[in-house]
Amino acid sequence: MPGVPGAYETIRYEPGRVARVILNRPDHRNAQSAVLLQEVDRAFAEAVADPQVRVIVLSGEGEAFSSGHDLGTAEQKAWQQEHWRGPTDVEGHFTYSWDHFVEMSLRWRDLPKPTIAQVHGWCIFGGWLVASAMDLIVAADDTRFLTALLQYFPLPFDVGPRKAKELLFDSREISADEALEMGFVNKVVPRADLEAETMALATRIARNNPFFLRMAKLSVNQSQDAAGFRTAIQGAHSHYMLSQLANTEFAVKLAKERGEKYERPTRMPLVQRIFDDDKPDK
Repeated sequence: MPGVPGAYETIRYEPGRVARVILNRPDHRNAQSAVLLQEVDRAFAEAVADPQVRVIVLSGEGEAFSSGHDLGTAEQKAWQQEHWRGPTDVEGHFTYSWDHFVEMSLRWRDLPKPTIAQVHGWCIFGGWLVASAMDLIVAADDTRFLTALLQYFPLPFDVGPRKAKELLFDSREISADEALEMGFVNKVVPRADLEAETMALATRIARNNPFFLRMAKLSVNQSQDAAGFRTAIQGAHSHYMLSQLANTEFAVKLAKERGEKYERPTRMPLVQRIFDDDKPDK
């Protein structure tokens, strides 16, 4: 886990007793490119290595916490052309997904310092994934969530198996209040108060003995691990990869039947549907 301080391109890192890691691609609603994920990983490592830091807050610049995975911005395409690994496309996708979502998310989940996700606006798919790797989540009342079978998949542990099945089977937007009711978020506050409320919580936590905080977090995480958490996460990734292959095959077949050329979407169909529903003329 590299922890070398340095300049960041897609995030801002603000050290302090409560360190801030801020996703900073507002023009893309903080879509998660490879560079962004790697910089978040580096910033977390920097915060862990800094003895001054007691708590880490993750937030997003602009109108959304995160619109999820980067499915094809120019920056992401350039990174893929230079760094894509794997003798076949399937192996390349698997390696990228495993490295950037499974390993990183498990590493963030196990950081030895408390972490808080400060979410607002869109928090969907990859945004949900990253938020779920944090210890606590404070949500603005305007937050709109979407989840699915994701590469890092603690959903049954976060909301229980029956609710998890409902969210997977009935794909739909989830309000901040519903996310609070199901136990995914810890607190919902007015958007105008989000930063103040999150920082107040982080400041209170930072007053505690840091070794106690570390042991408390380790105890809870180990309780989950004893129930099979890490094994479940790693196994669900294979299910995710298989589902994506099947979805692509189905889309290619459908396009062929319609006499169309298949093109990989730059926005997930469910997200597109919700964006369309938000238009004033709908």
